[in-house]
Amino acid sequence: MSIRAKVTVVGAGVAGLTAALELSLRGHAVEVIERGRAVGEGCSRMAGGMLAPWCERAATDEAVMRLGAPSIDWWLRHFPGTVRNGSLVVAPARDAVELTRFAERTDNHEWRDEAGIAALEPDLAGRFRRALFFPREAHLDPRRALPALAEALTKRGGTIRLGVDQAGSDFVIDCRGLSARDALADLRGVRGEMLVIRSREVTLSRPVRLLHPRIPLYIVPRGEGVFMVGATSIETETPGGVSVRSAVELLNAAYTLHPAFGEAEILELGADLRPAFPDNLPAVRRSPGGLMVNGLYRHGFLLAPAMARQAADLVERDNADLRQRRSA
Repeated sequence: MSIRAKVTVVGAGVAGLTAALELSLRGHAVEVIERGRAVGEGCSRMAGGMLAPWCERAATDEAVMRLGAPSIDWWLRHFPGTVRNGSLVVAPARDAVELTRFAERTDNHEWRDEAGIAALEPDLAGRFRRALFFPREAHLDPRRALPALAEALTKRGGTIRLGVDQAGSDFVIDCRGLSARDALADLRGVRGEMLVIRSREVTLSRPVRLLHPRIPLYIVPRGEGVFMVGATSIETETPGGVSVRSAVELLNAAYTLHPAFGEAEILELGADLRPAFPDNLPAVRRSPGGLMVNGLYRHGFLLAPAMARQAADLVERDNADLRQRRSA
């Protein structure tokens, strides 16, 4: 396929790298510029990496499920580290009603009893009476996925320039996240906090969501005994490190899932602000210099491929219009 347009993507997080790779796959000449010193240094680094459109339907708009479901196949094609083992949703006996409510708000799931839970996750045998299993869902490690996308882009002839924030090309796609507030007045930050631990005593094959009446939490296996524990979202733009309260809740979640996590090693506690629009849905918007992809909220890896496709479609439409005007 011949090169049809020169495109600069601003930002090397998940939004920028998926857009860049999608454009490159369509034959465009792509350059990514990133003001940081490494790929994936922003809030994408703090993500859980769950590709869980059906689970997310419990608390989000239907559009998240509709746009997110095809993204699983996109990641399976472009990042070999994507694992499609499904998702498991559990709740302590005292919160069993939360599991029923979760089932009523979602689909594409299967009920599992104690034996069924043990078959999926032997280390959880006897710990929960019932669970919901979402077999079509997947997960990945964001800290491995982003460099893999960057490598795939450069192998296709794309370029990545670090420590740069000036762009100049036929089309510019702004994927700066919360830094784009200078151009997006309705963008807000939503705080996410996470914990990374290592345990040699617990093995999980898939993300496990632990339901709680106030703060649902999730635990995602990263391989080699490493797990990421995260909260969904906190409506505050307060900067800084993880609060004591949040740290206790994250640690309690891990301990509730399995007491052996009480002996786990804490590798990292981190917090960051994720960009969101008022409706908590991402958008591709026009800008004087091209396009802006933003507002991925807590669904960055799930919805980035859909936003990348939308942006690439608009680039191709604008490029066709430009060529037609020039030839007229």
